[in-house]
Amino acid sequence: MKSMEEMMKAAQEAAQTVQTQMEEAQKKLDSLEVEGKSGGGLVSVKATAKGRILGVSIDDSLIKAEEKGILEDLVAAAFNDARDKADALSNQEMSKMTSGMQLPPGFKLPF
Repeated sequence: MKSMEEMMKAAQEAAQTVQTQMEEAQKKLDSLEVEGKSGGGLVSVKATAKGRILGVSIDDSLIKAEEKGILEDLVAAAFNDARDKADALSNQEMSKMTSGMQLPPGFKLPF
């Protein structure tokens, strides 16, 4: 039979392993890229799976003062598309990491 001290040490080691895996997963998410588009590709936003915006591209045909509102809407739509793709990729990557863990039902890791 294991002593309480041995069980506590094993629990601490397991927690450290999970923390290390979470840190590695977060680093990986910040290196994976997604691209959100709107207006049939006239506006695109590149972001990491963690949600950090890397760049915005706007087709020259959209840069007209009288269409400023349309351009702003398309940029917002492209950001939202990139965010949705980043969330989906993040969830997919985190599911891969947690699939081997034996977590209690309903337990959610903080990502």
